[in-house]
Amino acid sequence: MAVLILEDGSRFEGTLFGHKQSVSGEVVFTTGMCGYQQTMTDPAYKGQIVCMTYPLIGNVGINDLDNESGAVQMAGVIVSELCELPSNWQLKKSLDEYLDEQGVTGIFGVDTRALTRHIRNNGAMRGYIAQDETADVPCADAANLITEATCAKAYDVSAEGDVKIAVLDLGMKKSLTNWIVKQGAKVTVFPATATVEELLASGCDGVLVSAGPGNPNDYPQIVETVKALMQEKPTMGVGMGHLMMALASGCRVEKMRYGHHGSNQPVKDFARGTCAVTSQAIGYAVRGEDLPEGVTVSHINWNDKTVEGLKYTGKNAFSVAFVPGGLGGPFDTTYLFDEFLAMVRGNAGK
Repeated sequence: MAVLILEDGSRFEGTLFGHKQSVSGEVVFTTGMCGYQQTMTDPAYKGQIVCMTYPLIGNVGINDLDNESGAVQMAGVIVSELCELPSNWQLKKSLDEYLDEQGVTGIFGVDTRALTRHIRNNGAMRGYIAQDETADVPCADAANLITEATCAKAYDVSAEGDVKIAVLDLGMKKSLTNWIVKQGAKVTVFPATATVEELLASGCDGVLVSAGPGNPNDYPQIVETVKALMQEKPTMGVGMGHLMMALASGCRVEKMRYGHHGSNQPVKDFARGTCAVTSQAIGYAVRGEDLPEGVTVSHINWNDKTVEGLKYTGKNAFSVAFVPGGLGGPFDTTYLFDEFLAMVRGNAGK
């Protein structure tokens, strides 16, 4: 018998699977009903222990097509019921085998409904999974999560297209660039440590600042880079990229009680007058009460009314807290990529 112990002393018993080693991290929950492989490999979850609220996990196993990065990014995985006999025509291995291979700890048999309610009531908090409660469980350094999640060096995704987009990788899902490439743009991905000069030297016509893990307030140098890029090129930010652009424009960013994690977050688009279902993995939000001059709210979360999108007056720039189109869906807001490319092409023609 293993146990998940939260920093407030709460205990949730279960059984280890996967790598079966003690692990610590911030405990959050995700409400997606599908796409657990995409979720586990999303760099935005770097260093977190994630509770899957959907009861049965592992039923289709693991395939070679649905990874959003080269490895499982979560520090640990919590599930209610683990499927030990998965079935799918693309199946390569079970979830248990995959986590063991990846060196990631899982715990099943947990009352995930009770755990989720506890986090909702008390907020996300640190915790650890251990078989031996006296084990010395190291704490990950949350201040370096983007540095760990970004790419090692710049690389081209597509070398053909009428405009060139530079992507600043803060912990990017592989599927993020798919929509840009499909629209006929060249794409080059740069690490989070890249300088403004390096990005501009690529000859890019626009900049996309990706999603990623952690607290944006921990990365003032990236904020300064994004601030300079917003002055030079049409810019779009998603997830962590949205928060970086907000900070670069003088907004305040604060930690949410338990964040937005999952593929069913409702978001109101004021310009369109519509409410879309979005995919999110974010623990921080822009403070909407005292926005600086030149920054206006374009989207809000329909559940808790937090800011989900911003437009920046006088700049060819906008940002949203969600990821418009990732593997596993939903794809309700991929029109934002259309708007971004139209903005880039319009500016490139000047």
